[in-house]
Amino acid sequence: MQSVNIGRRAFLISKLCSSQLGWGQIAGVSAGVRRVTTAALQPVVIRIPRRMQERIENIKQMQNKKFDKLPTVKPGRLLIKCKNPQLNQSVGYTLGKFEQPVLTSKGWKSNKALGDYFSINSIQSAPPSVLKQKDEGDGSASVPQKTFNCFNICPELVETLHSQNIIHPTTVQMQTITKILKGRNILCAAETGSGKTLAYLLPIIHRLQADRQEEPFTDSERNIRSVVIVPSRELAEQVTSVARSISKPFGLVVKVVGGGRGVGNIKAAFTHGQPDVLVATPGALLKALWKRFINLNELNFLVIDEADTMFDESFAGMLENILSHTEVASRLSETVGLVRKAQLVVVGATFPGGVGQVLSKVTDLASMVTVKSRMLHHLMPHVKQTFLRVKGADKILELHQALKKAEMEHKGVLVFCNSASTVNWLGYSLEEMGVRHMRLQGEMPATMREGTFKNFQKGNVDVLICTDIASRGLDTQRVGLIVNYDFPETHTDYIHRAGRVGRAGGSEGGEVLSFVTHPWDVELVQRIETAARRRTSLPGMESEIQKPSHETDFKEI
Repeated sequence: MQSVNIGRRAFLISKLCSSQLGWGQIAGVSAGVRRVTTAALQPVVIRIPRRMQERIENIKQMQNKKFDKLPTVKPGRLLIKCKNPQLNQSVGYTLGKFEQPVLTSKGWKSNKALGDYFSINSIQSAPPSVLKQKDEGDGSASVPQKTFNCFNICPELVETLHSQNIIHPTTVQMQTITKILKGRNILCAAETGSGKTLAYLLPIIHRLQADRQEEPFTDSERNIRSVVIVPSRELAEQVTSVARSISKPFGLVVKVVGGGRGVGNIKAAFTHGQPDVLVATPGALLKALWKRFINLNELNFLVIDEADTMFDESFAGMLENILSHTEVASRLSETVGLVRKAQLVVVGATFPGGVGQVLSKVTDLASMVTVKSRMLHHLMPHVKQTFLRVKGADKILELHQALKKAEMEHKGVLVFCNSASTVNWLGYSLEEMGVRHMRLQGEMPATMREGTFKNFQKGNVDVLICTDIASRGLDTQRVGLIVNYDFPETHTDYIHRAGRVGRAGGSEGGEVLSFVTHPWDVELVQRIETAARRRTSLPGMESEIQKPSHETDFKEI
């Protein structure tokens, strides 16, 4: 470039020389040309705004990703099905350890994502808690499924179970029943619908019947031997029904006391003597203890069901008070012999966070044997789960469409809301649409709540609108669809709600539909989608008994 400029200068000077200009004028022109040439040699600086530079870089990165992105779709069934097919993920695809999943819900906090959705498909037909039997044609030896006879429990118990078409124990029952029969303190944490109620009732009924035959006392002299504590009246009625059905051949007395009733109703439950098995809510049980309708001095079994709720702050104080009225065994030798202490059984679908803090005051935590299922805190692989990003005002229309489809398929439906007021408002709205339903929420009087869930179980109505009061422990085998009208606030609530469908012994083809509305809903959905794509448990949940710190062990008086 510089040689070209010099050539141009020589040409101009030669032209000027051929003209009739003086040497002074020629020198002036030459100096001007030199200045112009020097200015042209200096670099030109163009300033670009920082935001424009960042935008250009982002565009380049996005273009590179389109070419570098690995496909997550392989031939076969889909694990994740999305509105955008490029984000689908096959069952046969496994994410690498350091590979970041591409989430459908990544941009769901923006209103531009309204109408987007993705589904976590079911990849197996039976619940993971059901024991698998090897096929005869798979090249391996055929192994028959075990029956309840393997526990050496009363033959009458096994016959009763057979009459109810309960033949084979689940994996949780296989692990739990033998340990309870040996006198161990148990903490059983297993997925919803895995048969935990029978896992503790069967060995308790067996032991009570065996002890009853050996004792010389009459029914009027016998004190309560077994107490089951549950968080709600509906669950208390359900557990009582199961306990009565399996203890009927032995004539054992099972009674229930629930909250929301006056002291007179609680007293009436004990007018004809003490029961062998008492199922109670914490508030009603405390009233019975304070009024001295019962005493727990000779208690052999104490069961705390739905432990994650019972050890929560709302119930922990009452639970500590109840435990102070019992003597819980701290070692195996204290659960056998004539003078026994209470054997403790703690049961839940998620691992209770505050269990160590409360139980350390009444027993040695080392005496607790923990039974955890393989699928604890995992998303259920046999239930389809759909997440729909929707505007709040459009949820009622989406719900109506889902209910119409469920009605055609004759499915029972549970619609979950986060508050009692939403349950009532939604009920009025569905009434105007002509949808028959029932409502269940904690602020309803006991007389209105009584029998509501039983009517739903019997099929008198197919739609039940409820709060999380119906998400804990209730047996919902006829339910085929769960709708999270309000998205749950925690992973634990989501697990329990979704666990009302696809239960062991129930109908196949269950589904969960969740409406995602708020930014805080999106954050929880992203964690659920990540766990589904990685096939891991949900993050941030307890998995071991946490021993209390010294600060909580010793308090100033």
